[in-house]
Amino acid sequence: MKINLKQLFSIPGESKDIDYGIGSEELADIKGVKFNSPVSVKGRIYNKAGIVHLVCTLDAELLVTCDRCLKKMIRSYHFDCDHIVVPSVSGNNDEYIVADGESIDLNEIAVTDLLLDLPTKILCKDDCKGLCVICGCDLNESVCEHQTEVF
Repeated sequence: MKINLKQLFSIPGESKDIDYGIGSEELADIKGVKFNSPVSVKGRIYNKAGIVHLVCTLDAELLVTCDRCLKKMIRSYHFDCDHIVVPSVSGNNDEYIVADGESIDLNEIAVTDLLLDLPTKILCKDDCKGLCVICGCDLNESVCEHQTEVF
């Protein structure tokens, strides 16, 4: 979703509310992540004292696999995002969102924030025992003869 910020950049106190979903057709292009439903994006873009802020919350439901026992599950995630948007910047830009031609692509910003905030290790439960390294049985659900062996 592209939003033109020309009016926001020029009028202090101006704001726009954000409330929409990023559909599954756009999310299908993302490699390595499977979404169970559209990503909900809610928030505001506002000009406070000449500085344009983007503040939003992201809610997503992902189909994930436990990194220890390989169990498939659905996980809900909620993230808060806060950015400063500038019309241009000189040099390297790691701190600001730069508006390309006075507009920004909210979908790109939201999906990038979501992917960066996802945990690197996903477990079905904190004390997941994983799989037996010898026979592959799920140690959360059964006991095997290899559990007593010392590796």
